[in-house]
Amino acid sequence: MKQKFNIITSTCVPLPLENVDTDQIIPARFLKATTREGFGDNLFRDWRYRADGTPNPDFVLNDPTYGGQILVAGKNFGSGSSREHAAWAIADYGFRVVVSSFFADIHKNNELNNFVLPVVVSEPFLKELFDSIYADPKTEVVVDLPAQTITNRATGKSEPFEINAYKKHCLMNGLDDIDFLVESRDKIEAWEKKQ
Repeated sequence: MKQKFNIITSTCVPLPLENVDTDQIIPARFLKATTREGFGDNLFRDWRYRADGTPNPDFVLNDPTYGGQILVAGKNFGSGSSREHAAWAIADYGFRVVVSSFFADIHKNNELNNFVLPVVVSEPFLKELFDSIYADPKTEVVVDLPAQTITNRATGKSEPFEINAYKKHCLMNGLDDIDFLVESRDKIEAWEKKQ
């Protein structure tokens, strides 16, 4: 789960839907588990499977044309309840990056806490990204965390993205909040001795 994050170059899975909420990402009936494993099987469950449990061939995760570590989503991704399980499902499925023009704040932080990078891009860049992916599903996108840029290799266009410096440090070093505190133990103890 705690993979160090540097530069990701990958094909993308397009989900051009706006206002995707956390109940659509992982329905409430799957929230009984208390560990993070296995949630990827139920990512977008009600869109991904029919009522009888068979895969819905019209849903993008069931379309072998698209794959990769980057989910490209429509505006306002992760709205609704604050359930961390939604980020668990995204990470467990294998996505390392989610690209959107807007994220709900709590979901954005939940993704960061689960080593998934939410990348906010402009509406025109997002549209062009969808166009490129649909024109050629093998289109690659480069997400460079150290430089804080995202590049559409099909067009050569790049945009910068924002990330909290602390979260960037944690992602690049594979640290969660506890790991960070343990890593900083000497500094904390030195500060306490001074006080």
